Amino acid sequence: MQERVIKAPSDVDFKWVGTRQIRPDGVEKVTGRAQYGADFNMPGQLVGLVLRSPHAHAKLLKIDASKALKLEGVKAVVTRDDFVEHDSDLMAAGEMMVSYKDISRNVMARDKVLYEGHAVAAVAATSRAIAKKALKLIDVEYEVLPHVIDEMEAMQPDAPLLHDDMITAGVNPPPSKPSNVSKQMEFVLGDVEKGFADADFVIERTFKTSPVHQGYIEPHACVANVSADGYADLWGTTQGHWVVRAHCARLLGWDISRVRMTSSEIGGGFGGKTVVYLEPLALALSKKSGKPVKMVMSREDIFRASGPTSGATVKVKIGAKKDGTITAGQADLFYQAGAFAGSPVSQGAMAAFAPYDLEHVKVVGVDVVSNRPKVAAYRAPGAPISEYAVESVIDEIARKIEMDPIALRLKNAAKEGTQAAYGPKLGPIGMIETLEATEATEHYKTMLGPNQGRGIASGFWYNIGGQTTVNMSLNEDGTFNLIIGTPDIGGLRASVAMMAAEELGVEYNRVRPTIGDTQQLGYNFLTGGSRACFSSGMAAVEAARQIKEEACRRAAKMWDIPEDAVDYENGWIRPAGDNAGAHEPISINEIGKMAGKTGGAIVGSSKINAQGAAPSLGQHLVDVEVDPDTGKVTVLRYTVIQDAGRAIHPSYVEGQYQGGAAQGIGWALNEEYIYNKDGKLDNASFLDYRIPVASDLPMIDTIIVEVPNPNHPYGVRGVGETAIVPPMGAIANAVADATGLRFTSLPMSPPRVKKAIDEARAAGDPNLKV
Repeated sequence: MQERVIKAPSDVDFKWVGTRQIRPDGVEKVTGRAQYGADFNMPGQLVGLVLRSPHAHAKLLKIDASKALKLEGVKAVVTRDDFVEHDSDLMAAGEMMVSYKDISRNVMARDKVLYEGHAVAAVAATSRAIAKKALKLIDVEYEVLPHVIDEMEAMQPDAPLLHDDMITAGVNPPPSKPSNVSKQMEFVLGDVEKGFADADFVIERTFKTSPVHQGYIEPHACVANVSADGYADLWGTTQGHWVVRAHCARLLGWDISRVRMTSSEIGGGFGGKTVVYLEPLALALSKKSGKPVKMVMSREDIFRASGPTSGATVKVKIGAKKDGTITAGQADLFYQAGAFAGSPVSQGAMAAFAPYDLEHVKVVGVDVVSNRPKVAAYRAPGAPISEYAVESVIDEIARKIEMDPIALRLKNAAKEGTQAAYGPKLGPIGMIETLEATEATEHYKTMLGPNQGRGIASGFWYNIGGQTTVNMSLNEDGTFNLIIGTPDIGGLRASVAMMAAEELGVEYNRVRPTIGDTQQLGYNFLTGGSRACFSSGMAAVEAARQIKEEACRRAAKMWDIPEDAVDYENGWIRPAGDNAGAHEPISINEIGKMAGKTGGAIVGSSKINAQGAAPSLGQHLVDVEVDPDTGKVTVLRYTVIQDAGRAIHPSYVEGQYQGGAAQGIGWALNEEYIYNKDGKLDNASFLDYRIPVASDLPMIDTIIVEVPNPNHPYGVRGVGETAIVPPMGAIANAVADATGLRFTSLPMSPPRVKKAIDEARAAGDPNLKV
């Protein structure tokens, strides 16, 4: 496995930034002592379980829990009546605008169940066996309704209607009748019709992707304890405990201050743990029973009831000249939202053509509800789908004009100053640098064998900042406590501690980072959007600078000289010059020892709404081999080349690159939700839902390109999401290179590939290569 960093030019020699330090949480994790969501227990806790709908769509006529409540050992049952009814208006929840009507009805069904697995009731009992028996005693009466699974079928006028009050937003004039289309939006740049008129040729294709799950290994889990005074403690696995706190309080009609949320270690999330499922139920059960309640989802429940990402239909039309100049790009995106509005179609529209500097672009996005679980974020939500389609057509253009696919992308690459169709002019970005690094690889120059093909695809993610709070304090022995509010899902503690140590000029192991709960810090937005290292690092640097300033003030006070006559350098406080007096430099350790005598604790606190997040772009280069007899696609070699801005901890950056590639390989080749005619999921387990295992993957090489983000003190760009955007396109392009056939539907599983090869062979297709 090759790992390489193409360093950013810098006039600063960093001691810690860019090195590979041991992570502070590493020992606990490798020794099995780390506390994940299901590891937390309380004395006297009850077991909570959920009764779920067996139907894809049905009216909920009656729920009678009286028999269950009479069962010995059952302490509480909650249903729709235990949650506050909300209207359909969007409300602010931190950084997000959300519909609490939808969240409430997803957590617990009200008038209808909208997908198989929809929660109908929950029980708390003294044992799991009793809780399971109690679920069977709850009498639920349904009126089964017609259902719809596919997004294109859901848009038809005669499709079963999920919500009687859903009027499509974004259409002028507004429709007069409800439908399953929640909204329509568009981004327009220039005049696409003019662009197509200027083209020498136009390629137009339609693509289809299936919903896929994030595949986190740790299940959703929480423990809730509501005390007699009405205040609640909640522990659980989440990417955003402030968001969970707000959602739970709103759904239960409580003040937010009544809920204290502590995030456990998280065994995988990838966006799927940014929402609430069990937490409001556990709190409601605990309040009713007067006991702590622990709830853990089964793997089957995770598949049937938690959010995958969207499946989609994408129509792409691109015009180009014979010299490779792209004259126009148009895409129509139809994304599944699941049972409630809110697919990532907007993000897919933003990303679709973002790697390219185009004059004429039009992207229309449509959000469609259907009888599936409400979708959740999955790593660059929306972007892999739209860019799979666009990158496939880009590859087809290169083949049509017999142009090197990297040369075609270089000719049209986005760069500093490019006007993005979704709004901003781009600052410094690494599209060109990553393409050039790809072109220079030994991988790109290696010869291929029979039935083998090579593909490349570009990827983009815009990245976000957001509300972030960090506290830092200097201890009396010269060590530092650093409290962060963004859960660590990718080495965050190490990276932020490295930036703080760099700023303070102290040893890395003298900074001890921890993840604070919702009572210890001000509001923090969730870990998502590739924001954690960017925003928490920015806040930690500001807190460290406050400590440096305070240390200088204390020294100035002791020396009886003006504050501006004192400098801080590499952990030492010294006079700024000879005219400031002959004072011996003081270490930050000594300042810590004397803090009590010079004014009390020395603390830095940063509360920011982080701005200036910059996009990350990258390229994926893949070689595959296709077995014409079985249709199996084997990934032979894989290289990820991506702009990190500056890699604070290169090992964790490489891990993000490799993880995104591995998930994208699964998405391209094997993963899909399979529903039967009754709207029930047929593959709700890891035995039947096929994620990649070690034997499916090659060693994934990485090349880190550094084009620093000028808006961050250490040049950081978020890197966690771009890495999942190119794999589907890159693999589709490699399979096309190997077979001569263009696959426009995912996954490219062995039966589909074999069927396409057999049909092409029977038809005498001159393009077939295998």
